[in-house]
Amino acid sequence: MGKKTGEKKNKIVRMFEGTVVSDKMDKTRVVAVARFKMHPLYKKRYKVTKKYKVHDEKNETKVGDKVLFRECRPLSAQKRWTLVKILERKQ
Repeated sequence: MGKKTGEKKNKIVRMFEGTVVSDKMDKTRVVAVARFKMHPLYKKRYKVTKKYKVHDEKNETKVGDKVLFRECRPLSAQKRWTLVKILERKQ
């Protein structure tokens, strides 16, 4: 039951969209992704925000830009995401 030579397992790549909240690091952006959760007892929706460190090779994004990013191999101790495209630039 081993893996045959040449076969590749189709991995589902996780992708998120969020807003750049910090551009102080070189080639790294901190992107906040907000989502809504439902309280299990009271059924009220509340907002949860998580921050991801995203690799931006060309330093082309700024604070306030909306971006699309995907999962990749570990690039550093905390960076496991890479920029796919800029969805909307801040005016």
